[in-house]
Amino acid sequence: MDRVYVMQLVRSFQCGYLSRREFLQRASLVVGSTAAASLLAACGVAPTAPVPPPVVAPPVAPQPSRPMGMGEGVGIIDANVRYGEGGALMGYLARSMDNTGRNAVIVIQEWWGLNNHIRNVTRRFADQGFVALAPDLYNGVTTTEPDEARKLVMELDMMQAVQEIRQAAEFLLAQDYVIGAKVGVVGFCMGGGLALQTALNNADLIGAAVAFYGRPLDVGDAARMEVPTLGLFGADDQGIPAEAVQAMEQGFVAAGIPHEIKIYPGAGHAFFNDERASYNPAAARDAWNRTNLWFRTFLQNV
Repeated sequence: MDRVYVMQLVRSFQCGYLSRREFLQRASLVVGSTAAASLLAACGVAPTAPVPPPVVAPPVAPQPSRPMGMGEGVGIIDANVRYGEGGALMGYLARSMDNTGRNAVIVIQEWWGLNNHIRNVTRRFADQGFVALAPDLYNGVTTTEPDEARKLVMELDMMQAVQEIRQAAEFLLAQDYVIGAKVGVVGFCMGGGLALQTALNNADLIGAAVAFYGRPLDVGDAARMEVPTLGLFGADDQGIPAEAVQAMEQGFVAAGIPHEIKIYPGAGHAFFNDERASYNPAAARDAWNRTNLWFRTFLQNV
């Protein structure tokens, strides 16, 4: 896994997505400062400044990806599926039309339900080479009204939802077109908090987690996390205090897991949702790149 991560850093540096300083900082966390300097020299650039000491686990470097408009199902199979005991649970699955093995990702809805936006995000993950499944936690109900969404959230048993997401992971891992012993989990808003809780309570099945502006874990729970975690937040999000995000990060440091917390200046809540006024194209594009690289890095060898 470390070798894969370092090679991703080398490619990002060579493509101009990392400065020399950023490359040295991140590579040093994995292979040490001397080896990082040697890698830099092998890329044709000699270091001119000492490598600063590492302070956190490796962050993720952005990588070129397809534009936000991609992922509309070209070459993609998508369908509603049932799983769990007796087919009691349902969700939306998207994957490449070929039958080669792919890593799998679970996509967890916002408080609006499994709507067109989440289905589109699920297809976009399939377009990036993942098998993607979005569990329908509201059993077919969606809404566009905040008051109704708030009611649906209050009626949702969060730990039961975590258990349903676990069953989605078990379903994916049983498919012959899925490879790996673990899946990734990513969620948005309400789903971001559920992604964190799912990873915290199911490290045996979850190999990487990404939370878009979800409720942060408290420092004690974060210190028990075993899953590499990427957190993506807006600096102008009025519903998620910066102090709560910082406390979660302190817990991740204590846990010693690979993690990154990215807070986007000028972005608010739901900055990734391109169907709402809160959409921030620059932040959304960067977050999408980071998310795909995070899953490619940490699911490849599980």
